[in-house]
Amino acid sequence: MPKGVYKVPVINNEPVLSYAPGTPEREALKNKLVELNKGGLDLPMFIGGEEVRTGDKRDIRPPHDHQRVLGHYHQGNKTHVKMAIDAALKAKPSWEAMSWESRAAIFLKAADLIAGPYRYEFNAVTMIGQSKNAYQSEIDAVCELIDFFRYNVKNMQEIYGMQPNSSPGIWNRMVWRPLEGFVFALTPFNFTSIAGNLPGAPALMGNTVVWKPSKTAVYFAWLIMKVLKEAGLPDGVINLVYSDGRDAADVVFNHREFAGLHFTGSTGVFNSMWKTIAGNMEKYKSYPRIVGETGGKDYVLADETADPRQVATALTRGSFEYQGQKCSAASRAYIPLKLWDEVKQFVKEDLAKIKTGVPEDFSNFVNAVIDEESFDKLSKVIDDAKASPDAEIVCGGKYDKSTGYFIEPTVIQAMKPDYVTMKEELFGPILTVYVYEPDKLEETMDILDSSTDYALTGAIFSADRARIEKMTARLTHTAGNFYINDKPTGAVVDQQPFGGGRGSGTNDKAGSVFNLLRWVSPQCIKETFVPATDYMYPNFLEE
Repeated sequence: MPKGVYKVPVINNEPVLSYAPGTPEREALKNKLVELNKGGLDLPMFIGGEEVRTGDKRDIRPPHDHQRVLGHYHQGNKTHVKMAIDAALKAKPSWEAMSWESRAAIFLKAADLIAGPYRYEFNAVTMIGQSKNAYQSEIDAVCELIDFFRYNVKNMQEIYGMQPNSSPGIWNRMVWRPLEGFVFALTPFNFTSIAGNLPGAPALMGNTVVWKPSKTAVYFAWLIMKVLKEAGLPDGVINLVYSDGRDAADVVFNHREFAGLHFTGSTGVFNSMWKTIAGNMEKYKSYPRIVGETGGKDYVLADETADPRQVATALTRGSFEYQGQKCSAASRAYIPLKLWDEVKQFVKEDLAKIKTGVPEDFSNFVNAVIDEESFDKLSKVIDDAKASPDAEIVCGGKYDKSTGYFIEPTVIQAMKPDYVTMKEELFGPILTVYVYEPDKLEETMDILDSSTDYALTGAIFSADRARIEKMTARLTHTAGNFYINDKPTGAVVDQQPFGGGRGSGTNDKAGSVFNLLRWVSPQCIKETFVPATDYMYPNFLEE
């Protein structure tokens, strides 16, 4: 076919709609919520392009209204995981042979479909299924997912343009091959965008994928597949299976063609999978690529020069947006004694105004946590804090699961820096604050650095430039995404590539060239135009 050196369309971040009262998007989204809340779902798996129904139906219930059944999805088993692997391997030769611009066009079209005719459906599905308010859904399920699909195309082109130099008479070329085998994508409940990017990024680079979403995120996973198919994704490139995680792992990690893992989830699960993969190395054709973004115990540290109102706003937003169920959510804070009374008062005022309830009411800032297991864990943390002499509930502390899994935004003041909620990931709307003496900033940074094994996000607040520089240098390894005078959440694709180190993952920065590079195996080709005909080199000649 004809060839060309193609330029991708100009890529910009998708604008975030406001959904303010009186806007057309607010009315359109409310109408879509009414439509989808009627339920009637019967969600199949997608294997080799075919809809697969097993008859083993599992309920889909909104976290904020768990007595209501929206419908069902069809649970799979090991047989279906094996079918998905076979389909991925069958589709691989033609997919990796497809021109890069055709692969790019599929994901660019999917982005445009989400931005246009599917915008309100993506928002509504995420709001209903994940109990996420309209604004949080817009920035996740629509804008960030669009940005992942579009910027990954731009990043792919940049990678293909990364070519070696050549000396006279030689042409050196780098071929960016997909991995041999299939990639396993294991995705979380909390971000539609992450769920789309984890199988999408390897697929864009020519790999084929087996995708297992969280059991509480089947609805939006199904919708992503629906749009990718409409955009022209060939059968078998991405295969969506709803199986038990242990069943999927048992099949995937024992398969010779397993080539890579793209994961977002808990540190414990990631560590367990890494051990399993390491123990099975002799079974694999090649060393699998292991890419994971895991837990976090993200922090805010203020010094005595910080503005109390700014700190309080960062805590309210950073800790309680999407019920604290962001990997980046502010979960612990270190506030100097001089600022604490003002910061506490501002946070109390904020939380007194915040409404909690169903996402269909656009005035609710806080909605439900994802499921009963999460609710029970978080309510126990609150009860333990109420009973502990080492902690005090400053704000909130109430919870109720009679109709939905609602946890009131809660602030705990820890009387010692090693109190359990200053160290352990909670993944809910609970913030713990430790108040330190201003002359102990250095000691406090040491405590912050050593309290957990996580290093995902962190934020500092200060009005002193010299202090900012000093704090930034001291805390350099405590966060993969570090914020100065801002909350530690809200990373934007192509602006703040996201990922952390230590126990928070492999820090491969989703949405960047660094992530895409993990899904290719480069081959260098050297072509000599006029080959040598004499084996001798000049230094061997006699005088």
